[in-house]
Amino acid sequence: MKLSTLLFLSAAIAVNGEKLNPRHFGKRQAPGGTPGTPAPPPPPPSSTPLSRRATAWRAAHHHPPAAPPAPGAPPASAPPVASGVTTTPVPGAPSSVVPLPPAVPTGPPPLATGTGIPPLANITFGMPTRTALPAAQTFAPGSKPPVPGAPVIPTPDPSAFQLSSWPAQDKIPPTDSAEVKQWMKELDGWNIPNLSLTVNGSCALSPSQAADAANRGWWTCGGYTRPTDIVACPTKYDWGVSFDDGPSDYTQYLLNFLTEKQINATFFVVGSRVIQRPQILIEEYMTGHEISVHTWSHSALTNLTNEQIVAELGWTRKAIKTFLGVTPTTMRPPYGDIDDRVRTIALAMGMVPIMWTSSPTGVKFDTNDWQVAGGNVIGQASFDTFQGILRDASLINTGFIVLQHDLYEIAVDLAVGYTLNAALSHDPKFTLKSIGKCQNFPQGNLYLETNTNTTFPFHNSTAGGGGLDVSGDGTADTTNGDATGTNPATGKSGAAALSAVPLVSSAVVVGLGLFSLFL
Repeated sequence: MKLSTLLFLSAAIAVNGEKLNPRHFGKRQAPGGTPGTPAPPPPPPSSTPLSRRATAWRAAHHHPPAAPPAPGAPPASAPPVASGVTTTPVPGAPSSVVPLPPAVPTGPPPLATGTGIPPLANITFGMPTRTALPAAQTFAPGSKPPVPGAPVIPTPDPSAFQLSSWPAQDKIPPTDSAEVKQWMKELDGWNIPNLSLTVNGSCALSPSQAADAANRGWWTCGGYTRPTDIVACPTKYDWGVSFDDGPSDYTQYLLNFLTEKQINATFFVVGSRVIQRPQILIEEYMTGHEISVHTWSHSALTNLTNEQIVAELGWTRKAIKTFLGVTPTTMRPPYGDIDDRVRTIALAMGMVPIMWTSSPTGVKFDTNDWQVAGGNVIGQASFDTFQGILRDASLINTGFIVLQHDLYEIAVDLAVGYTLNAALSHDPKFTLKSIGKCQNFPQGNLYLETNTNTTFPFHNSTAGGGGLDVSGDGTADTTNGDATGTNPATGKSGAAALSAVPLVSSAVVVGLGLFSLFL
């Protein structure tokens, strides 16, 4: 069924006033019109010395003094609101604030015995590095995953383990490949909004797009979301644990800790990292963590053409399925850089966007661990930011999703040594879980192959005979959701169910409308 642009126009009426705080530092959130920097350089291979890796990270995230706002660009504190638009609060906006006392600061928790993690003050740019860890467990092809009904771990073709068999790492994949041409067919029947490209996903460098951010649903400039975005956990005190940009040389330290504490997380993996460390990816999946798409090169998606976005998502999706046998139904845009064009393409390819939470006081639930690895702040500053998250988490009616990373050792050390321990010992008590679990989604619905829902992901009958061609070889190999099913919340079926989601705040949609799409 054709997805009309009315989907996004109607959604905008209700939710384009949803304002999160200004964007990440630089490419994540640039303060007051500060231009965003180029996308981070490729994380070098594991053989690269720490000093060189850290220098590359610092160079990518270094920013000049804040420039004056570009002509026509909206102030960071007052995103534009379209004429006739009703502003709807984000999860935990003032209308949702619960009159509870502030959370009791826990302070830096004691270091876990034997972790080898340095004191918080010593976690900083240029710190000594530990030995990279390989996967702790090896799961042979044919191993049965913990996801009900999932295919066994496949036996990839030997060429899958050769980096030369894949697009160049950390670069936007070419759009003239046979695979991308096949994946472009998945957009047939979907009205992709004709939105102009931004300049590097930057508000200051894209003044006309920034002025129209509310209508475009551009998260980067004003934090605008749509009902199809997952932005919070419905249940108060539920903590959606997520890590971006891996798998890396240090992900195993994190996995060991999560196993010890019996915590499941959602890993938003980069395709270029997946093909480097498939065994780490397999261990994440086989030990009960959720896997989601985080693109191939970690580029700002609003800066890319439709074909480039399809290539970024398609190659990452293919890499995941090659080694796991399943295809994620969710994705997270790098830097949170998403607008209605990017959203529609992701949905057409069977992936729902997952963001992170913001509080009524303006605290983004982003630990800023990436800034420590970039040399912009020290570990104590990141932990202070985290303390703000702990405080504000008690002030909202919903649960929340926290952004952390597992690409560099510094970010992993902060998580294992400090933030996760502080979360576990917090009063009132938080329940840490993967994002799918905090949404109460059936586990199988997080992957196309095991999804039993009849209305999600949205069936596209034009895509290769009723399924998705994840391999890109011209044959549909993954069955998508059945468009003939009925959404119990709306009484409508297939793609039409999306436009019928109740037009209220994303917090409510996550808890009600979108929740029902996954059941």
